[in-house]
Amino acid sequence: MANIKSAKKRILVAEANRQRNVAFKTSIKTALKKALALAEGDDKDALNAAVSKVYQLCDKAVSKGILHRNTAARKKSRLVLAINKLAK
Repeated sequence: MANIKSAKKRILVAEANRQRNVAFKTSIKTALKKALALAEGDDKDALNAAVSKVYQLCDKAVSKGILHRNTAARKKSRLVLAINKLAK
C-alpha cells in the first residue's frame, strides 16, 4: 500500500476509472447481444436501431479511450457479419 497521499489518491481514482470502464464495456456487450437477438427476428427497424446503438457505444468508447479503435472496428465488423449470416 502506498504511503504518499497523492499515491493513495491515484489508487482511488484508478479504481473508480476501472469500474467506469468495466461498466461501459458491459453496456457494449449487452447492446451486441440485443442486436444479435433482434437479427433472428423480422423487425428491421428495431435491428437498425440496435446496430446504430452498438456503433454509437463503440465510437464513444474509442473517444473516451476505453477501447482501442481497432477493437471497436472489429466488434462492429463482426456484428455486421453475424447479422448478414443470420439473414441468409
